[in-house]
Formats: sequence, C-alpha cells, structure tokens
Amino acid sequence: MIFRDGFSKFLKALSSFETRKGISLLAEIEIKFKDVVTILSPYFQSKFGEQVKNCLPIVLYLILFLLFVFRGTISNPVGFSLGIICVLIGLMFFMEGLRLGLMPFAETIGNSLPQKARFSVLLGVAFLVGVGATLAEPAIGVLKELGYSLEANRVPALYDYLLNRSGILVAMVAIGVGVATVLGVLRFIWQWSLKILLIPVLVLTLGVTVYAQLHPKLNAIIGLAWDCGGVTTGPVTVPLVLALGIGLTKARGASDTGMSGFGVVTLASLFPILFVLLGGIGLYAGSEVVMPLGSAVAVESNDKGNIVLSAFYYALRAIVPLILFLYLLQKYLLKETFYNGSVIFLGIVFCIIGMFIFNLGLGLGLTPLGEKVGSQAPFSFSPPEPLYGEVGGKVIVLLFAFLLGYGATVAEPALNALGITVEEITQGAFKKFLLIHSVAFGVGIGISLGIAKIIWNLPLAYLLIPLYFLLIPLSIFSTEEFTNIGWDSAGVTTGPITVPLVLALGLGVSKATSALEGFGIISLASVCPIIVVLSLGIYIKKKLR
Repeated sequence: MIFRDGFSKFLKALSSFETRKGISLLAEIEIKFKDVVTILSPYFQSKFGEQVKNCLPIVLYLILFLLFVFRGTISNPVGFSLGIICVLIGLMFFMEGLRLGLMPFAETIGNSLPQKARFSVLLGVAFLVGVGATLAEPAIGVLKELGYSLEANRVPALYDYLLNRSGILVAMVAIGVGVATVLGVLRFIWQWSLKILLIPVLVLTLGVTVYAQLHPKLNAIIGLAWDCGGVTTGPVTVPLVLALGIGLTKARGASDTGMSGFGVVTLASLFPILFVLLGGIGLYAGSEVVMPLGSAVAVESNDKGNIVLSAFYYALRAIVPLILFLYLLQKYLLKETFYNGSVIFLGIVFCIIGMFIFNLGLGLGLTPLGEKVGSQAPFSFSPPEPLYGEVGGKVIVLLFAFLLGYGATVAEPALNALGITVEEITQGAFKKFLLIHSVAFGVGIGISLGIAKIIWNLPLAYLLIPLYFLLIPLSIFSTEEFTNIGWDSAGVTTGPITVPLVLALGLGVSKATSALEGFGIISLASVCPIIVVLSLGIYIKKKLR
C-alpha cells in the first residue's frame, strides 16, 4: 500500500509537469508498482539515451586510442565500466532535476523580484544565485581531486591552492560568477553592449596574468585560473542565470532584441579567472608557501576509503544550500505561492541523486580514464623505445588531441541549438553547419595547443596572452551580434563530461612527461573557437557588403 501510494504520487508529480506539454501519464489511476515501472520505462529510457548519445562516443574514442594506438590497458575494467554507467545515470537524473526543480525557482524569482524588492536587494539576490549555482556545478568538485596528481615540491603554490586552500579557490570562483551575474542582470535590464563590459575586464585579466607570469611563485597557478573559467560555464550556472535575467527583463518591460540570452557565458567565465588570480596573488605573492604536513594525504586516503559517503556529502553540499536559499527567498521575501510543489520536490531529489551518482562515476571511471590515456600517450614518442618515433609519436598525439576536441564539439547538442539560433539571428548569413564546424575546428586546435604546451613545457601565458590580445581588435571590429555569438560559442563545449576528461588528460600527460603541471588545455580550447568565429563573422560581414 505504501509503495503504491508513493509511486502514484511520484507519477502524479511527473504527469503534472508533462501534462502542460499535452502529454498525460494517467497518474490519477490507481496502479501497481509493476505498472508504474512499465509506464515510466520509456520516459527514463529516452532520457538515458540522450546521455548515452552525448557521452558514449567520447568515451569509446578514448578507449580505442588507449588500447589500439597508445597500446595501453584498463587495469580494472569492471570498476571502470561501472563508473561510466554511473556518470550516464547521474547526468540523466541531474539534468532532469535541474529542469524540474531549479529552473522554476529562477523563473519565478526573476518575474517577481523587481516588483517586490528594492534594486539593491535585486542585485544582492543575483550575486547569491551566481555563487550558489557555481557550488552546484558537477565539474567544480573535480578540481581538488586532480590536485593529488601534483608534486608539492615542484609547484608548491598550485598544490597548496588546490588541496589545502581549496575552499578559498572555490570561493574565488563563486564570487567571480556572482559578480558576473550582477553585471549580466544589469546588462539584461539596460540592454548594454557586451563590448562595454568585455574589453575592460579582459584587459584587466590579461594584465594580472602578466604580473603572475613574472612572479616566480605565481606562474604555476595561471593554468588553473584560466581553466576555472571553463569549469563555471556548465549546466547549472548558465541556465539559472539566464532564467533569472530573462525573468527580470520581462518584469521590467524591457524589449527583447533576440540577443538577450547571449553574453552570460562570457561574463561567467571571465570573472572567475580574474578572482582566482587575485586570490593567488593575495595568498602567495608576498610570503612563502607553508603547507601543513600530511593534510592533503589524509584527505586523499579518506576519500578513497569512503568514496560513497564522500560522493553523497559533496552532492548534498552542492545542491542543498542553493535550494534552501531559493526556497527561503521565494517563500519569505517574495511571498510567492509554490505551484507544482510536488514537481519541484521531485526535481530536487533528482538533482541530489544525480549529483551523488555522477560523483561516484567521476571517481570510478571518468577521471581514471582521462589520466590513463594522458599517461599512456607519451609512450608514442618518449625514449628509449617510442612506439612511433619521436616526431611521428608527437604528431599522432597532437592529431589525437585535435580529433578529440573536434569530435566532442560536433556532437555537442548545445552547439547544435546555438547554430540554429545563430542562423535565425543572422537571417541565414552564418549557416548552422558553418558555425558548428568552425567552433569544432577551434576547439580541436585549442586542445592540440594545450597538449603541445605540456609536451614542450611551454609557459601557458606565452600562448594565452597573444591569443586574447588578438581578440580585442577582433571584438571591436565585429558587430554586436557576432561578438556575442563568438564569445559564447566557447562555453557550449565545456560540459560536465568534457571538462573532467580534458583536465585529467592534461594532468596524465604532464605526469608522464615530467611537466610542471597539466592545466591550460580548457582555456586554450575556449579561446581558439572565439578567434575562428569572430574572424568568420568579419569575413561574412565584408562579403555581404
């Protein structure tokens, strides 16, 4: 009886959401557990199939290269397979939970807040939403785990920042996204040009990067800081901030130019870079790095011994504070009624379950796969017996990196959606096919550059600074539409699968080649597609004249 009533309520909750789209699951009928499973199976099969379609090709590509090109092995295939399945199931639940549980909060708050709160309160809420969304990003937790691959005596500041001061690191990222959310909301309301915000922030961030490069204790954190920009633009932050901003725009009666959704990704990726760099300067610029002995090792062994409890703890810590804040805000400040409360509750449960299972899969399958491929790849060119010779082996590794970036990007659903929007906004001048493949080409080049940086142990600043300075004139001479499109195109490729894999891949290569660190691939994979898209935009503009 208890199971029947519970599943009937579950089905009613799901049905009440789907019925708004004209789909009824007949939840009012008293049904048995077996019937519930029969009815819900197609629903979950469809959602699971989406994750398989999005994620499995990348995983299979890495496995095939590992086994047949780099001639490596998978030491624990059962545990690895279980981990990948957990990642897929976790993402399925998490993305559905996001849609059912979190998005309605942001939309309601965005619609009601301008009418019931002072402008300063509105901006404060926007800041806290940005902070909370960052903490709930699936990829944010992978940063600390990858820190265990570093050698403390070679990169003490980076090691300390990632492991012993990871709370400060995450806080810097979250504050950066919070500030970006405030500016994004102001831009939504007053229809500011992205260039007005973009170019000053970019120049300031590049200036701080130059300072860090010239400081011997700070240059190792540059790659981490710039990669944090990619970690933040995931499936939680961008939709939440976007829903909040669109709601505020509608509530204040501002007109929609068709570009209202663009620019969010750009701002949410630039400010965390700046704040992580500033945090590093504050911690390490004027003093020696002093690390408590054994602290990081103790944390690592504890995580390995209690992986299930650790995954559940991180899931609760990521989701519950954000949900609690949104709930209290809507109930006590806005005094708004909760419609479809059962649907929202179901979504929150899905979010927690999904994050928990995803964290398990990350530790069991996804991160070990990236590290294994990364550590095995240098055998292609490393003495004394390189698999393909020194030159040939390096060419193969760089080609592998390019194809990884290109293939993963072409298969990205968010990029396909962006391509459709861009083709509509430009009235067919910038075709969807051209956008997808130009972004994919840029990402492929960027990941190849990132691997090359590790292989030849190049300072990341020597690659990043010229590329981003090139973007300043490209952005100035591009139209507002193409500036928004170009800068946001990089963000659609930094998903919850791509980011952990690429980070782990880079650290694996760095360990095998004795490089100082393996960060920076994400940042290079972000800047190159922007250059390609803006250059194409300027070319198309001239061609149409």
